[in-house]
Amino acid sequence: MSSIKIAGATLNQTPLDWKGNLERIIGAIHEAKSQQVEILCFPELAITGYGSEDLFLSYWYPQKAVVQLAKLLPHCEGITVAIGIPIRIQEKVYNTVAVIENSKVIGFAAKQFMAIDGVHYEFRWFTPWPANEVTEFEFEGEKIPLGDLTFHHKGIHYGFEICEDAWRGSLRPGYRLCNRKVDLIFNPSASHFAMGKTKERIELIQNSSKMFECYYCYVNLLGNEAGRMIFDGEILLTKNGELLGRNELLAFQDFQVLSFDLEPKVQKVAPVISKEEEFVQASALALFDYLRKSKSKGFVLSLSGGADSSSIAILIAEMVRRGLAELGQQIFCEKIGLDYNPESPFSEKELVGKLLTTAYQGTKNSSTDTFESAKTLAESIGAVFYSWTIDEEVSSYTQKIETAIGRKLTWEKDDITLQNIQARSRSPIIWMLANLNNALLLNTSNRSEGDVGYSTMDGDTSGSISPIAAVDKFFILQWLRWAEKNLNRSGLALVNSLQPSAELRPLERTQTDEADLMPYSVIIEIEKLAIRDRRSPMDVYLILADELDIPGPVLKEYIKKFFRLWSRNQWKRERVAPSFHLDEFNIDPKTWYRFPILSGGYAEELELLDQL
Repeated sequence: MSSIKIAGATLNQTPLDWKGNLERIIGAIHEAKSQQVEILCFPELAITGYGSEDLFLSYWYPQKAVVQLAKLLPHCEGITVAIGIPIRIQEKVYNTVAVIENSKVIGFAAKQFMAIDGVHYEFRWFTPWPANEVTEFEFEGEKIPLGDLTFHHKGIHYGFEICEDAWRGSLRPGYRLCNRKVDLIFNPSASHFAMGKTKERIELIQNSSKMFECYYCYVNLLGNEAGRMIFDGEILLTKNGELLGRNELLAFQDFQVLSFDLEPKVQKVAPVISKEEEFVQASALALFDYLRKSKSKGFVLSLSGGADSSSIAILIAEMVRRGLAELGQQIFCEKIGLDYNPESPFSEKELVGKLLTTAYQGTKNSSTDTFESAKTLAESIGAVFYSWTIDEEVSSYTQKIETAIGRKLTWEKDDITLQNIQARSRSPIIWMLANLNNALLLNTSNRSEGDVGYSTMDGDTSGSISPIAAVDKFFILQWLRWAEKNLNRSGLALVNSLQPSAELRPLERTQTDEADLMPYSVIIEIEKLAIRDRRSPMDVYLILADELDIPGPVLKEYIKKFFRLWSRNQWKRERVAPSFHLDEFNIDPKTWYRFPILSGGYAEELELLDQL
């Protein structure tokens, strides 16, 4: 086999940004040429972006993608480029990789398996290509082969598994490619980020190269492409089970090119980072991309001094820190629309202040501790901090209702109503601040509270985006302690000293979240079995009765409460602002877990628990 240089190029694309997408592709091609690369592989659907959703169903969208492909040809002189593109043939759309050799398209390799689990709905848009079949597609007046193809370059025989193709066990195309004696398999992917997923991916790619006795090169998309899914931009090269090369993930750059000499030696392997650090990096990149792609001028956050809002404030500060480190201040400012003066550069804290405005919205039920926690944290990162009370607004709403119904509201009879009106009264004024700033309002809901509806619609759920709605509260609490130490965020000390509380009841009633619900450590165990693994209430009980040191009657009540509240609150989950997919699963009905808004609420299933 010839010794040549190949490369993977990851891209941060955006659906319908035809000009920008093309420029990033061309920039990566020129960078690869400067590194003397002979074969360059881009990710799956790189021309359009993976997150184009129902645009793929139209006739014009795949056709325009083909027009963009033609525009790439002059830039591909002296190099072979493989790039993901949707191709429509009559009524069907195929997910393909176009192979351009020396400015000429020589074939389209088609994806054979569609991802249909979790956040993926590919069967809605694409038709899987049958194994061993080849047809022709007319491009630029010529008939180009399309289907189950392999290619040759300087004595190197290579082929493709496109993302999901590689995850199909004994059915995967790699076995046929091995039988055809390929030397190299490329895997152009749009594989969503999830904390801890890269370890599983590396293992798959290593095992693939060992099974198929070839080089295996994996290339993923990068960034928060279309709003919810994040792509980590991973590039891997393996040979005979050995990891030869890996880049650093979740970069702020528009593209990365990582090249490899096809020699059996380790070249550059970035380390795998912890789940806590992955959460920081993925969230920071997602917020950065959402800010600039939405063309907003910053963020507004109702900072309560508690865990959820404080974690989001830190993520914004880390977005600034990482953006400056990777891009430098000038490029960072240009990308987010801030004026940059080289003679008077901003400090990191000054930039946070330009981008993040916070407000503590207290009531007579708020404590001094949470006010000091919010104020100290905002000052420590440089965020703008306002403080006001909403008692007057709450009193006005309450008095109007009392007059209408002819009685006083009391905590004994009207507990939830009196709590919710406080949360809802905070929403209009914080939205007003977001509108004034032309900023994104950040929703502070987390996944655990989303499970059981422990949130007020049009109150704490108000927002443009919900950065931590896919992350459980138990993780948030331990991550904040980690962040205080490992990110040198001393402003979290007060936050980490407080017990989570909504602070909506009078202070003498001593309200805490876990007293209202159940321990967060229990919620996450029930959630994993009930939602992630789709187990019945009885299954959940039998499994957790062996695993948790909780008396049976208490555990039963926790499980019953979870399922009842889950069923009752689907309508809330339908209305939560878009969230980032960050963990192995989430509860967003638009991406991971669909559940009926109206249901019988597991009534028969929960009755069985009482019969044990």
